Amino acid sequence: MTTTQPLPHRSRVSAHDLTDQLTSHAVTVVDVREPVEFASGHIEGSLNIPLGRLARADLPSGPLVLVCHSGNRSSRGLRILQQQGHPHPVADLEGGVLSWEQAGLPLRRLRKAPLPLMRQVQIAAGSLVLLGLILSQVAAPAWILLTWFVGAGLVFAGISGFCGMAQLLAAMPWNRISP
Repeated sequence: MTTTQPLPHRSRVSAHDLTDQLTSHAVTVVDVREPVEFASGHIEGSLNIPLGRLARADLPSGPLVLVCHSGNRSSRGLRILQQQGHPHPVADLEGGVLSWEQAGLPLRRLRKAPLPLMRQVQIAAGSLVLLGLILSQVAAPAWILLTWFVGAGLVFAGISGFCGMAQLLAAMPWNRISP
């Protein structure tokens, strides 16, 4: 995209500020979510460069706005690019795609996109908890450990921001997005 206006000097932009920037083609939106998340709904025209690859990606020149689901990963991406001394202005979308949707702005969804990764985690975790409870009642009491394990994993994911189950599910064949 061609640069016609600079980004605001602050490092966060609102959904409405971003629409103004996109209308004037002043920024490139970089979505730092995983491809399966990107497929389930993204800002039209955005590039998908997952956070784990951002530091070594060949980024377009000109101002960038980083986007994720809620603003957490895009904030981390912003810090990474600032620490690297990225030569162009970089900001992140305040509140992420959630704020974009709350503002009533459209998302592009790819046809045949798998369920959003968070819903897959919820289904898998809930199923494992139920399985552990059922098996602890009908097979052997030790199956209750499965429930404890899943619960501990969810607490760890909430505290650390890393969800092993999400990483595992993202690698599954049904979540591979072909261009």
